[in-house]
Amino acid sequence: MMTDDACVAQFSAHLEHERNASPHTVANYLMDIGQFVRFAWTGDALPPYDWGSVDRYKSRAFLIDFQKRGSEATTTSRKLSSLRSFYKYLEREGLASGNPFSGLKAPKRARKLPAFLSQDEVIRLLDMPSKLHCEAKPRRQERERKLADYAALRDSAMLEVLYSTGGRVSEIAGLVEPQVDLLSGIVQVRGKGKKERLCALGRPALKALRASMTLRADLWPELERRRPLDKPLFLNTRGGKLTTRSVERLLKKYLAAANLNPLISPHALRHSFATHMLDAGADLRSVQELLGHASLSTTQIYTHVTVEKMKKVYDDAHPRA
Repeated sequence: MMTDDACVAQFSAHLEHERNASPHTVANYLMDIGQFVRFAWTGDALPPYDWGSVDRYKSRAFLIDFQKRGSEATTTSRKLSSLRSFYKYLEREGLASGNPFSGLKAPKRARKLPAFLSQDEVIRLLDMPSKLHCEAKPRRQERERKLADYAALRDSAMLEVLYSTGGRVSEIAGLVEPQVDLLSGIVQVRGKGKKERLCALGRPALKALRASMTLRADLWPELERRRPLDKPLFLNTRGGKLTTRSVERLLKKYLAAANLNPLISPHALRHSFATHMLDAGADLRSVQELLGHASLSTTQIYTHVTVEKMKKVYDDAHPRA
């Protein structure tokens, strides 16, 4: 394990306790550091590692090796960022005399426009859980019928909330009851770095949520005895918390049923939310706040999407295009 090295163990604790990094983020840092260890100390080298012996040539060679193997520019950039942060920490704590990754330039990233759905495609997707449920063969036992009813209502609510808030799938799958105010139509979302933001719930999302929560209470009355923070908003049919992976699988099913590309990720609903908001005249700063972006430049990519859409409309319609 990478944390067998004292320097890495200290850095891991720093990420978790001082920077409030998520377990996923910490795991990514450790993976990147581990890959560098295998590159810098070939063979059966064991911790503790001599971090001070790494020079600029070794660090540059590591990044070049990734590029030669065909890694995406974003992947190589993340490796650079991880190791630069690691050495910055070592330098600050007096565990290394310099940062061999400081000053190295990240490879230029190809600017990709985010995939998104049109408004008509989003409506087709949001209607799919109730449509499939109506077309399904009725269950014989009452409990099974109620569970099938709940699954359809839950999926409708989940998709509506994803599109209504522009939230990440991990943020929405992890919601608990105290984060949602059905009266004001506001949901408190915890995003990257455990930062919290407020998002609005539209009328269809609120209606779907109320319906799913009513049936959920009927199916699992024992939920009332739990602490509020132990009441997930979305449950699986066994009464447990719905996972991010389950949401991804459900979305693929509904995309295929709606004759949409099943390879589209749940993030496409977030992209669709931002694009449709800007198309309707929302200002960039407001969309930035709703998405929880730390930098306005991250949100600005959606302005390129709307410009591309405008160009296509112009090319298709203008006689002198």
